[in-house]
Amino acid sequence: MNRSLINTASILVASDNKSDASVVQKLLSADYPNTRTTVGLDQASNDFNQHQPDVLVLVFKELEKSERYCLGLYRQSFAIQLHPHRTIVLCNKDEVRHAYNLCREGIFDDYILFWPMTVDSFRLSMSVYLALRAQANLSSEMPTAADFAVQVRRLATLEKMLTDQLAQGNNRIDAFDRAVSDATNQSSSSLENFSQRLMQGTYDDIVKVKSSDKLQLELEQLKRDAFETPYHTLAQSTDPLKQWTNEFYQANNTHLKSLRELNALANSIQPSLLVVDDDEFQHKIISSILKEENYNLIFAANGYEVFNIIRNGRPDLILLDVMLPDMSGVDIVKQIKTSSRLAEIPILMITGASKKNVILESHKAGAADIIVKPFVRDIFLDKVRSLLDNP
Repeated sequence: MNRSLINTASILVASDNKSDASVVQKLLSADYPNTRTTVGLDQASNDFNQHQPDVLVLVFKELEKSERYCLGLYRQSFAIQLHPHRTIVLCNKDEVRHAYNLCREGIFDDYILFWPMTVDSFRLSMSVYLALRAQANLSSEMPTAADFAVQVRRLATLEKMLTDQLAQGNNRIDAFDRAVSDATNQSSSSLENFSQRLMQGTYDDIVKVKSSDKLQLELEQLKRDAFETPYHTLAQSTDPLKQWTNEFYQANNTHLKSLRELNALANSIQPSLLVVDDDEFQHKIISSILKEENYNLIFAANGYEVFNIIRNGRPDLILLDVMLPDMSGVDIVKQIKTSSRLAEIPILMITGASKKNVILESHKAGAADIIVKPFVRDIFLDKVRSLLDNP
């Protein structure tokens, strides 16, 4: 990682003990000069909002205190909910298993066995370094594999569109040829009928035919000059166009083959769906509906878990229940839409009642669509596919 990024990286050491915070700050300052401390929950929100840390280090003697502190900070600070950062928690040897589980659940990002006395003095600095490297990758704003997959799947329709357009072009050429042929045959037939009437004396009061043979020869010449020759000229004029369409398709066949191969790769990439509902039964229902689809499902039960997941990641679609135990789904949408990094994520609201005010508030907040429980399977799948293909 670039040394200048390390020098400018913001590290915030949070604790309930000024002495403990100072010890950790001293350990980190040698490698990370922009390391600050904050003591007490009352001051933490202001300090986090002011410094916008890349890494938050929780320095509490008991892991339970770190949990309560982090939850309180999330409730107080709007910035922490959306600002990308990594959280490292210090623990004692009796809490290692619990710390591990909390990191697995996404509550914290890493843990350090620190109390009562650190054995590996470089472990904390290394953990911060790894956290900063992860943040640097997140902040690179490179499109995700799923982003590429969406664009490739759109390109994949190019072959069908091209084939359809060329087929339509050939059909129109054939229709033109048939129209010219029909017009020529009709004109020839009309001329033949006219010649028959002439020879039968139908028009003796207008013109008399002295020689039927000569008249027949002249009419045959007229038919060739007026109808058959122009028809052949018109028919031949479409031959270069037919040849061009065939050559065009053959010339682009290699590119179309590449598109087909790209589309096969795109279909192997799993879009990431964040499902937010406090009812585990709904998780099972949604899992059942989507089990045949190529989706990576992530589940959350409340707003706290949502922000914990999206602050360091970006799902391709969020399925969000309107009513959650700690905050409303509409409020979550509003906060997500204030972040430039997350604003483009499509959000499908889930509600148990199709009340007009819920629908209006959801759309006004920025939700892409809304669906009412219990789900109609085909409608649910169509909405999910549509939002993934057209975010």
